[in-house]
Amino acid sequence: MKTLKGPAIFLAQYMGDEPPFDDIDTAAAWAAGLGFKGLQIPTWDSRAIDLVQASESKSYCDDWRARLDVHGIEPCELSTHLQGQLVAVHPAVNEMFDGFAAPEVRGNPVARTEWAVDQVKRSIRASQNLGLESTVTFSGALAWPYFYPWPPRPAGLIEEAFAELGRRWTPILDVARECGVNVCFEIHPGEDLHDGATWERFLEEVKGHEAANILYDPSHFVLQCLDYLQFIDLYHDRIKMFHVKDAEFRPDGRTGVYGGYQSWPDRAGRFRSLGDGQTDWGAIFTKLANYDFPGWAVLEWECAYKDNLVGAAEGAKFIQKHIIEVAKGSFDDFADSDRDTGANRRMLGLDG
Repeated sequence: MKTLKGPAIFLAQYMGDEPPFDDIDTAAAWAAGLGFKGLQIPTWDSRAIDLVQASESKSYCDDWRARLDVHGIEPCELSTHLQGQLVAVHPAVNEMFDGFAAPEVRGNPVARTEWAVDQVKRSIRASQNLGLESTVTFSGALAWPYFYPWPPRPAGLIEEAFAELGRRWTPILDVARECGVNVCFEIHPGEDLHDGATWERFLEEVKGHEAANILYDPSHFVLQCLDYLQFIDLYHDRIKMFHVKDAEFRPDGRTGVYGGYQSWPDRAGRFRSLGDGQTDWGAIFTKLANYDFPGWAVLEWECAYKDNLVGAAEGAKFIQKHIIEVAKGSFDDFADSDRDTGANRRMLGLDG
């Protein structure tokens, strides 16, 4: 078994115009001061990294990593959540997602998709230059507006949506295979890949591509009432990344899974800071250790109530407490005896 790496923190909810989050050096110093050992990097934020340079220059990547080394911090993965979302956008939400794109491609869905594909490919190449094994993204969504349809969906609609998703992602996954990098899709409501069934449908469309993998975030499964522990049993061979984010689901006679169009604090399902939700973290960390999960335990802070700085400080300690330092031997090794085939057969009544 392997010991998980961590704790790390995703900087997407922290980078901004005010110190210490206006620069990667000061953000790394802040994270190290809280006990974090790794950073997950939002590639759309130039304060964190210059994705174009990182994808084209090994020297830039070496210098960038050295800036983190000063603080005893490692980059654990690069994120293209926003860009990956734009690989596949249903026309109904074109305008809503335009803000994720570079200004020069906004209002032009075709150019925006081309830009997004290039961005994800750059993240893959930058990951290779940085010596990272995985990068995380969203799948985008063509079928999501039809997830609970009325009138019923026409025959073949979902099949065509996933076929198109496979066509768009296969060339990106081919680049990842060439670079030796895993593309980890965060399984997430709002994306066409939002549970195990949709993941399996997508994997079939990309012909089981070895570069297609999963970022496991149980908070999204708590809110769907999905068995997040069995999910690990089913897909552990594809789980290469891990967001440690808590959630709670408290339905009543007024609101349930769909949330009633309410703000986060008023929904039945809410993201919470670590330890404030309903997730069985002991069981999750145990399963991941049992399956030799190879990656980092990364805090993604999202909470309807608690301040993000408090959540980060508490989260570093929470993750460190739950990381299992795996045993180097069995607890009953002291009572073990050497193998003796003859004795074993006699004890089983097979000889004599």
